[in-house]
Amino acid sequence: MVAADVAWMLVATALVLLMTPGVAFFYGGMVSARSAVSTKFQSFVCIGIVGLLWAVCGYSLVFSGDNFGLIGNFDLFMLKGVDLLPSKNYAPTIPEVLYMLFQATFAIITPALITGAVAERIRFKAWLIIMPLWSLLVYVPVAHWVWGNGGWIAKMGGLDFAGGLVVHMTSGYAALVAALTIGRRTNFPSPSGGFSAPMVLLGTAFLWFGWFGFNAGSALAANALAAHAAGTTMFAACAAMVAWIICDWTVLGKPTAVGAAVGAVAGLVAITPAAGFVTLQASIAIGAITAVICNFATRLVKERLKTDDTVDVFACHGVGGTVGTILTAVFATTTVNPAGANGLLYGSWDLLKANLTGAAAVIVYTMIMTFIVLKIVEFFIPLRVTQEEEESGLDKTQHGERAFVFH
Repeated sequence: MVAADVAWMLVATALVLLMTPGVAFFYGGMVSARSAVSTKFQSFVCIGIVGLLWAVCGYSLVFSGDNFGLIGNFDLFMLKGVDLLPSKNYAPTIPEVLYMLFQATFAIITPALITGAVAERIRFKAWLIIMPLWSLLVYVPVAHWVWGNGGWIAKMGGLDFAGGLVVHMTSGYAALVAALTIGRRTNFPSPSGGFSAPMVLLGTAFLWFGWFGFNAGSALAANALAAHAAGTTMFAACAAMVAWIICDWTVLGKPTAVGAAVGAVAGLVAITPAAGFVTLQASIAIGAITAVICNFATRLVKERLKTDDTVDVFACHGVGGTVGTILTAVFATTTVNPAGANGLLYGSWDLLKANLTGAAAVIVYTMIMTFIVLKIVEFFIPLRVTQEEEESGLDKTQHGERAFVFH
């Protein structure tokens, strides 16, 4: 047990937990004022429900044992045996209870990311059922594939430092399926846009701040690799923000604050799988490349494909996570992390093959299982609110609350 590692991982865990409220503010500012509370609450409630699910069986199914490279077992059911001793298989310098908590924050934020694609129209009761089902059937298996001992993507040599495949691609492609299944808002495309750009910027600040725990914390120690991951995280986001501003200025004729915020998040998404495997210089390239691709993707999804992904979850997390996973396999080098692998630029095709195979499997599995989950829930409960409820706003019709009360 190393005291410095314990201290750092406690901080990192708190930072990643802060990201879920960050998602809430980020999404909440991008919807209409009459559904801001509902949108935020859909993220916040993940902390309670997915947090409990993780304690009951989620952690065990990801990190205890292995069955054919696909899923763990129930050896750690209800956190039995998760104690003050180190996690020998995963984090030997910190107590397993701390490793479990750190991983819990990843499980919590992943379904929260999906909510932005169906904001302003999903029924809260339906979301309460979709969330744990999706977590068990999509997040848990994919997390085992990538991070669990014996997981098939890990055994194949695929690399995902902090969740490009596990968090961003699963949530991003699930968001696309959810948006298509539930359908467009009645006023799509919304002429008014979000109601609070400052709230979006506040959410971005929380996310960017928390992302240092997300990526640097994934080193699982207070060491040089954690510092390096913090650096790649910072500069990828900076490059992506600037590239997005340039894209908006070129296409729209003016830069936007919300666009800059989305750009920064796209850069953070893309560097997530690569943070502990690529150089600082490569992180700048990853951020800039991803921002240009994701900026185009947002326009393609809404303007050409007419898909109502309310806050561009698919374009940012699905596309951004995919691009980041591929570019990890291009720029990765063992000079940064000997435990990683050399990518395409360093003379090896093996990592690119592994990451492309893993990405394709995650996309197909996530989309099929998300559709199944949605249809199962829809059999019992309508997924979306009525037109009258949508026009009145979900804050009032689902929760009896308002974001702002003026007297």
